[in-house]
Amino acid sequence: MTASMYDENLPKTPANYAALTPLMFIERAASVYPQRPAVVHGEVRRNWAETYARTRRLASALAARGIGMGDTVAVMLPNTPEMVEAHFGVPMIGAVLNTLNTRLDAATLAFMLNHGEAKAVIVDREFSKVMREALASVQQAVFVIDVDDPHYTGDGARIGEIEYEALLASGDAEYAWQPPTDEWNAICLNYTSGTTGNPKGVVYHHRGAYTNAISNILEWDMPKHAVYLWTLPMFHCNGWCFPWTVAARAGVNVCSRRVDAKLIFDMIRNEGVTHYCGAPIVQNLLVNAPDEMKQGITHKVHAMVAGAAPPAAMIEGMERLDFELTHVYGLTEVYGPATVCAQQAEWNALDIGERARLNARQGVRYHLQDAVSVRDPLSMQPVPLDGETIGEIMFRGNIAMKGYLKNPAATEDAFRDGWFHTGDLAVAYPDGYVRIKDRSKDIIISGGENISSIELEDVLYRHPAVLAVAVVAKPDARWGETPCAFVELKAGAQVTAEALIAHCKQYLAGFKVPRAIEFCELPKTSTGKIQKFELRKRAGSVSAIDV
Repeated sequence: MTASMYDENLPKTPANYAALTPLMFIERAASVYPQRPAVVHGEVRRNWAETYARTRRLASALAARGIGMGDTVAVMLPNTPEMVEAHFGVPMIGAVLNTLNTRLDAATLAFMLNHGEAKAVIVDREFSKVMREALASVQQAVFVIDVDDPHYTGDGARIGEIEYEALLASGDAEYAWQPPTDEWNAICLNYTSGTTGNPKGVVYHHRGAYTNAISNILEWDMPKHAVYLWTLPMFHCNGWCFPWTVAARAGVNVCSRRVDAKLIFDMIRNEGVTHYCGAPIVQNLLVNAPDEMKQGITHKVHAMVAGAAPPAAMIEGMERLDFELTHVYGLTEVYGPATVCAQQAEWNALDIGERARLNARQGVRYHLQDAVSVRDPLSMQPVPLDGETIGEIMFRGNIAMKGYLKNPAATEDAFRDGWFHTGDLAVAYPDGYVRIKDRSKDIIISGGENISSIELEDVLYRHPAVLAVAVVAKPDARWGETPCAFVELKAGAQVTAEALIAHCKQYLAGFKVPRAIEFCELPKTSTGKIQKFELRKRAGSVSAIDV
């Protein structure tokens, strides 16, 4: 391409170009709002100047121990101040933060530590036993740092060479960290919760973390000094990038080691929490909590939900709480949420059923995502905007991973034809909003007919006794497979399988009605996602019902 006059003598210099990185958010928060609260954890109260100094101490102390550019630092932490600090202190030295799922077994953790070549790991005492077992199978030397959180009351031992506060004491609060020279540099490593084989290591870059953090603000109209409650695990897609989002708004990180309805309502009241994120299981926990827990909250609370479309009962319950619910969608590979069901003012005049239908859609692209599209995965052509034709959801733009660590074949396949392929099947509506119909592996093919497990789950959620539901395929000699529903009831609720079948028949064609229903507590991941792969194993033994 021939250079134009707009390229001549107009160079990119340090004066007019800087690599995008979310690390600048904490530097600005500490500079502009040094005395504003940054972290709350029980009696611990720190402002942004103190928090910034601690992250610089962490960076300095790690650098002094030979950890630097391109090295992996893993953390095994709950939602505590140390986890917030790691999101800044680790990448300040060019290292890559690997947040480990605290519910994983030792063998899986050992795989991740080996695959990511971790040079150091920061471990809360609650997880010292499983981490000691994991480290026994790690090939390289790992510098182990203990976190002795006073809010942990168990008997977990210290297993490291130094305790976190002592490590910080050895560091320099004025450490002159440098932003990345290239925004494409890796900032984080996240492992997918794969159900077969080893998990894949998803690599995030500084540009993506920056753009998704800003998009979170824009989707929520998140104000300055928002008070954010950590119900979503920070190990999950780096808390959907909210450690950086909160810093960008000089907000408050209200930390909590566990998810508990009473504790959440108490913190919302006492700390003035304005925003929180959570899977549907967390939202349902609050909606179905005893009324006495919910009293005394007089300010507006904004909730973000992802993982499954919010059913009508959840939307209605959140409205009764006067919590404003925003539905987002994404995957580990797109930094957590990358679409939002942007609500339109005219929806407020609709009845709850229609509002629920509209809000159940995965919506439109995040502000700083280039595109989301529903396409035929073979022809790569967009599907018609008819709300009927099924294709695969695909993303393109800044909010997408660098790729899978040490897995070029999987990376190439995920990005084939210039789009990130999610594996989620969806339709697109005339207004451009998309709605998931199913994961490609979750479509039930019964007698040649495609049945969406999500459609069936939506119907079952309408029943007042149902707290949570998951539908999977059950092998069938005649039809190949038929729908099998696993149902978790609300506390004190009672309903028969026959009654739920009758309920489904009011809304669904006969071939879509489940042929088997089992009542149980649904198996879930640490982020509240229902583990359908576990239910598929059980489906073959569930007795069929005559429908």
